[in-house]
Amino acid sequence: MKELQDLWKQVLNKIEIMVSAVSFELWIEPLEVLDFPNAEKLIVVANTEYAKKQLLKRHNDQLQEAVHEVFGDNVAFEVLDPIEKKEYLKKNKPDANKAVISKEEEHQNSFNPKYTFDNFVVGKCNQIVYAAAHSVAENPGKRFNPLFIYGGVGLGKTHLLHAIGNYIASENPDLKIKYVTCEQFTNDYINSLHGSAKELNINKFREKYRLTDVLMVDDIQFISNKNETQEEFFHTFNDLFQNNKQIIIASDRPPKDIATLSDRLKSRFASGFIQDMQIPDFETRVAILRKKAQLEKYSIDDEVINFIAEKVDTNIREMEGLLTKVYFFATLLGKKTATLEEAKEAFKEDLDEKRDDLSPETIINAVCKYFSVSKADLVGKKKNKEIVEPRMIAIYLTCELLDLPLVVIGKTFGGRDHTTIIHAREKITEQIKENGKIKSLVGAVKEIINNDNN
Repeated sequence: MKELQDLWKQVLNKIEIMVSAVSFELWIEPLEVLDFPNAEKLIVVANTEYAKKQLLKRHNDQLQEAVHEVFGDNVAFEVLDPIEKKEYLKKNKPDANKAVISKEEEHQNSFNPKYTFDNFVVGKCNQIVYAAAHSVAENPGKRFNPLFIYGGVGLGKTHLLHAIGNYIASENPDLKIKYVTCEQFTNDYINSLHGSAKELNINKFREKYRLTDVLMVDDIQFISNKNETQEEFFHTFNDLFQNNKQIIIASDRPPKDIATLSDRLKSRFASGFIQDMQIPDFETRVAILRKKAQLEKYSIDDEVINFIAEKVDTNIREMEGLLTKVYFFATLLGKKTATLEEAKEAFKEDLDEKRDDLSPETIINAVCKYFSVSKADLVGKKKNKEIVEPRMIAIYLTCELLDLPLVVIGKTFGGRDHTTIIHAREKITEQIKENGKIKSLVGAVKEIINNDNN
C-alpha cells in the first residue's frame, strides 16, 4: 500500500514541473489512485467527469510520460471519472495488498506543507478572514464555529484550510482532522446507501464524519440541488456543533447565493462567522508573487512580477502559475534570471483574452454552469435577482470577449434591444470597480470559459 503511494508521489513530483501550477492543482493533484491490477495497469480517478476530460485533453502525454518513467514503459495508464469508478468497483475488487489511501483520507492527517499561515500573504482583501482562520486554528471549537469562508476561484481558500490543518496537526496532534470536498462527502453518502448491509454502511459513514474534532468541507456550493445530501449534512453539522467540534466550510459564494440550499443549513451557517476573500489589490498581488518566488527560489526581475500583477487580477493561482511558467521558460533558454522579455514570450497566449474559438453559446453555458441556472431562464424574460445578475454578467462577458454587434448580442439574449445590452454591460463594468463580489463572480466565470476552451 505504502509502496504504491510512494511511486504515485514520484509521478506527481515529475509532472509538477512539466505543467503550470494552475493545471497541477486543478486537474492532476486531486487524482486518486484506485488500482494497480497485476502490476500492469495503473488506474486513477478524477474527481469529476469534467476534470477527466480536461486532464486527457490537456495533459495526457505528460501523465503517460511520468507514469512510464516511474512505473516502467510496459505499464498502461487509465483515468476514470466517479461514475466509471463505481462501475469498475462493481466488477473488480482491488487487491487488498495494493489498496490505496484515497485523497480524502490523505487529507485527514496530511496537509500540503507549503500551505501555512507563515506563507500566506495578508492584505486588505483577506486580513479579516486570515485573523479568523488563525483564531480557529489556535482554539478549535471555541470561537467562530462554524467558520464559513467564501470567495472566487484561486483567491487562497484552499491555502487557508490547509494552513489551519497544518497548525492544528502541529499544536494539537491528538485531534482528529478531516478535510473533504463537498463532492467527496456526497459520494460517500451515496455509496453508503448501496449494498445489502445498508444500515451498517450508513452507520460507518456517520461515524467517519461525526467522530472527528475538526471537519473541513471545501466547495460546499456543490451541495445545491442535492436534497438528501443536505439533510444528512445538516444532521452531521448538528452532531458536531453540539459536541463543540470545529466546522470549517469553504465556498465560492455566500450561503444566501447557493441555489436551493435549505433554510435550515443557511441558518446553521449564519450562526457562525461568514467572511469573504476579496480580489487582492495590486500591492498585495505583487507581495504574493514575491513570496512565491522566494519560497520556490526563483530569480525573477521585479518588472516581471509587476507585469504579471497588472495583467492578472482575479486569480492568485493563475498568477503563480504564470510566474512558474516564465521562470522555467527562462531556465530552458539558459538564463539564470527571468526578465520581461522572456515573460512576454512565455505566456503571451495565456494573457490573450480575445479568443477566436469563443462563441456566445460558450459564455452562456459557462454562466449557467456557475450559477446553476438554465439557458432558457438566462435568455428568457424572468426578472428575479437569481436570474438577472447572471444574465447581466453573461451579456457583459459577451461584449468584452467577443467582437460582435450589439444587435447580434441582443438577439442571442432573447431578442433584447441594443440599449438593454449597453445598460447591462455598463452596469457590470461599474460594479466590477466598486463591488469585490461581482469582480470575483466575473473572474470565476472567466476561469470556467478558459478551462472549457483550452
